[in-house]
Amino acid sequence: MSLFARPHYTSEITNFIEELKEKKPSLEAEQRAGRALLWDKHLDRGLLGEYSEAKVPQQPYVYQTRVK
Repeated sequence: MSLFARPHYTSEITNFIEELKEKKPSLEAEQRAGRALLWDKHLDRGLLGEYSEAKVPQQPYVYQTRVK
């Protein structure tokens, strides 16, 4: 037996997730669809450049009135 060999351990959370995936096999596909809906967007780089150029610089202390 190796000096570094350890018995196989799985946490309660890992067991819960594995059970959940067994009960609902479509879960992972649903998660991917939800991610695609909210996060995986194609961005127009031209518009992003225009947005960054149009930003107004913020003064160091926001609540102070402007001193001229």
